[in-house]
Amino acid sequence: MSLAKRRASSALYVGLMSGTSLDGVDAALVRIGRSPSLIETAFVPYSRRVKAALLALQATGVDELHRAALWGIELSDLYAEAVKRLLRRAHVSPDAVRAIGCHGQTIRHQPERGYTLQLGNPARLAELTGITVVADFRSRDIAAGGEGAPLVPAFHAACFRDSRRHRVILNIGGIANVTDLPPKGPVGGFDTGPGNLLLDAWTRRSFGRDFDRAGALSARGRPLRALLGKMLADPYFRRRPPKSTGRDHFNLDWLLRAIGTARHDPRDVLATLAELTACTVRDAITRFCRGAEEVYLCGGGAGNADLVGRIARALPGLRVAPTERLGIHPDWVEAAAFAWLAQRALRREPGNLPKVTGAKGPRVLGAIYPV
Repeated sequence: MSLAKRRASSALYVGLMSGTSLDGVDAALVRIGRSPSLIETAFVPYSRRVKAALLALQATGVDELHRAALWGIELSDLYAEAVKRLLRRAHVSPDAVRAIGCHGQTIRHQPERGYTLQLGNPARLAELTGITVVADFRSRDIAAGGEGAPLVPAFHAACFRDSRRHRVILNIGGIANVTDLPPKGPVGGFDTGPGNLLLDAWTRRSFGRDFDRAGALSARGRPLRALLGKMLADPYFRRRPPKSTGRDHFNLDWLLRAIGTARHDPRDVLATLAELTACTVRDAITRFCRGAEEVYLCGGGAGNADLVGRIARALPGLRVAPTERLGIHPDWVEAAAFAWLAQRALRREPGNLPKVTGAKGPRVLGAIYPV
């Protein structure tokens, strides 16, 4: 059988995810049959240099187009390293992989202005790996009037929906989002607001660490009710879905404006930020996922014991557990989702859910860079 025919018949896909938390590249090897199954995983961390450069590109600056292009090249090299590491661990050759689904690194997300921007160089990634690449998943949904996010609810529905139990999938990345999976009827979903993003930003500023491991610092703080009230007054939290957000809106400057001239114990601010995530998740689920019985957590925030505890206390009567109970470890759900979305693109099948994103209708997502 020729290489082209072997690839065409392959059920193996790679998903790459680098999210707003800026921790690094998650890579997942997924076999897609009747339902997706995770075969192997790998992670390539971002250096402090990479994190600083990507954070700087979140705002306008000197020669930013040139810098963005150069960092797109560097990111594609990191993505290629992640793919090669993943395939070595799985003992799988590149010609056995049908395609790579690469989310890219979001540096701007402004659907209200008609655009979103994920850095990366998919043409270079295809050259470096010898594998077809599918990228730029969000733009088509935005062109169709949607938010371009969240895109993972369609994958959540394919993997985690149950015909007897009303489930909610809560993804806690830099931004948190929920997917509503009732036993019958349409799937819902939207961004609830900050997940890890503000927690990480404040931890870097106040403690010189990239993140608050397991929530050890926030657990030693006490929520500041006045500050929490200021933050909860942000109009985003009152908007009805479909809606999405990102670092363009919720960032360290946003937090510092809320704090103002007040002086607080940094651990109390962390505790308040953890409460902000828990409160906005609670409000989202109680308002828009009525009848939910179970909440399954994924994303990096699922490893923050203090945050998870606050969410569980905010949702009494609901079972709160990691997606590992449903077959996929919380750390790899998003990467697996982009492997699945790559397959949808190659098969010319829609990857969005219009009820979630607000698009005019189902759309095939992603630009394809064939080898």
